[in-house]
Amino acid sequence: MKAVYLDETGLSVRDDLESPTLQSDEVLVEVLKAGICETDLQLVKGYMGFQGILGHEFVGIAKTGPYTGKRVVGEINCHCRQCVYCKSGLGNHCPDRTVLGILNHDGAFAELIAVPQVNLHTIPDSLSDDHATFVEPVAAAYRLQEQLALSGDETIVVLGDGRLGNLCAQVLKLAGCEQLLVVGKHPEKLAVLRELGVQTVTLKQVEKKNQADIVVDCTGSPTGLPLALELVKPCGTVIMKTTVAGEHQLSMAPLVIDEVTLIGSRCGPFEPAIAALAEEKVIVEPLIGGRYPLEEAPLAMVKAASPGTFKILLEP
Repeated sequence: MKAVYLDETGLSVRDDLESPTLQSDEVLVEVLKAGICETDLQLVKGYMGFQGILGHEFVGIAKTGPYTGKRVVGEINCHCRQCVYCKSGLGNHCPDRTVLGILNHDGAFAELIAVPQVNLHTIPDSLSDDHATFVEPVAAAYRLQEQLALSGDETIVVLGDGRLGNLCAQVLKLAGCEQLLVVGKHPEKLAVLRELGVQTVTLKQVEKKNQADIVVDCTGSPTGLPLALELVKPCGTVIMKTTVAGEHQLSMAPLVIDEVTLIGSRCGPFEPAIAALAEEKVIVEPLIGGRYPLEEAPLAMVKAASPGTFKILLEP
C-alpha cells in the first residue's frame, strides 16, 4: 500500500506498507481525498511524537461493513466505549483512545485506512469529494457553539486568517454573531473573509486593548495566546484552537488579574458540519489552494505551510 509516512528520519512516501489489519469494530475505507491541516504540519515538527501514517481529514468509500460502497467521512477519536469518560459522553477524552493520524493510529494519507464503524458518517450526493474533506475542520468550528452559550450580542475576535480561523468565523457568523472581527497577517486571506461578509483587520492595524468578550485563537503560533490576553475584556473568555510543537512562554498573571476564562477546544459534531457544507452555508471552495497526488505529498506539505495557502488536498 502507498502512504505518507512519518518517522524519526522525516516524511516520506512509501509503497511497501501493508494494508490495514482490521479490528473487530473497524471498517476498511478507500481514501478518495484527504486534507492537510495545521496539526499535520505540527506533527512533522515533532508535536505528539507521532510516527506512522499522517492525515485525519478525509473522504472515502467504505469497502466493508454496512456502508459498503457508500462515501463516508470519519470522526478522528477512536475511543473504548467502556470507560467512565465514554459512558458519560466524553469519548473524545477517553484515556485509552487512539486518534487517526495523530495518536497510535495510522491516518488517511494513504490508499486505505481502518476506521471504527461508529466513527463513520455517510455524506449526501450533493456534497463533492473536495468539500467533504472539510467536514472534520468544520465540525471543530462547531465545537465553539457547544462550549459557549452564544446570544449573538457578544463582541468576538478570531485570531488567524488561515483554514481554521476562516471556518470558525463562518460558523460564528451563522450562529448570529454579528460583532465579529478576524485578525490576520495575509491580505489575500482576509479578502476571502470580507467576501463572506466578515469584518477583518491586519495584525499591524489591530488595537491592542481589551475589546472582546470572546477571543478565539486559531493562529497556529505560540504568539496567539499572549495576543488573545491583550484583546479579551476582563471576565471574558479565550478559546484555544491552536496546537503547536513549540513551548508557550507566557505570564499567567493576566488570567488571574482580569479573571479570564481559558477554554481548550478541539473536535466537534459532524452532523451540523455535514449539513452546513451540503447546504452551502459554510463556503469552502475559495479555501482550496491546490490538489496533489499522494506521490507528491512532501511538496504538498511545503505548499500547505506557505503563508498564502489555505487548504491543500491529497488524492491517493
